[in-house]
Amino acid sequence: MAKFDKIAVLQKIGQTGMVPVFYHKDSEVAKHVIKACYDGGVRAFEFTNRGDFAHEVFADCVKYAATECPEMALGVGSVVDAPTAALYIQLGACFVVGPLFNPDVATVCNRRLVPYCPGCGTVSEIGKAQEVGCDLTKVFPGDVYGPAFVKGMMAPCPWSKIMVTGGVSPTEENLTAWVKAGVYCVGMGSKLFPGDKVKAQDWQYVTDKCVEALGYIAKARAQK
Repeated sequence: MAKFDKIAVLQKIGQTGMVPVFYHKDSEVAKHVIKACYDGGVRAFEFTNRGDFAHEVFADCVKYAATECPEMALGVGSVVDAPTAALYIQLGACFVVGPLFNPDVATVCNRRLVPYCPGCGTVSEIGKAQEVGCDLTKVFPGDVYGPAFVKGMMAPCPWSKIMVTGGVSPTEENLTAWVKAGVYCVGMGSKLFPGDKVKAQDWQYVTDKCVEALGYIAKARAQK
């Protein structure tokens, strides 16, 4: 069962404006990354469902975060079907993210008041997702669409809450462009924790990079 309900999760994501996106087959590495992000101010973290037995790694991380990162909402990403969503919700996922929009996933998530953030590529697709209860929708891949797409669709649909993932960098220029376009939050993966830093177990680098990125987001928001 999710530790935080739908409203609490959306508030956590909205307050910080950033959701790290990460996968590793070793649960110990994943735990270190989650803790490093938490120490850097992150309060919502997306563990992607990409490798064999990924759900077992996720279960370990949920148990770890419950004591070591008590305010962290752990979610699952790369979910494309309802059975997978149900599996992760049973393991404690606080939110579900996908690269595509599947209404069947929305039904499963809505039943437990778990946020479902589907990947969408058109304004019509975002609208359809909103109609079935997706308060937060993901523009993916972000580097294909760019800030101009978000800005353009927010003009006629200003109520929309948009996450953008793919092509997001922890630089002031990139994050400022997305925030000023109107995103609710950004999802960020390898550019937040490069492979060489993870391999070297440089967790302080991850923490510092999160602090830096969150600072840029807060600054850009204050300038809107």
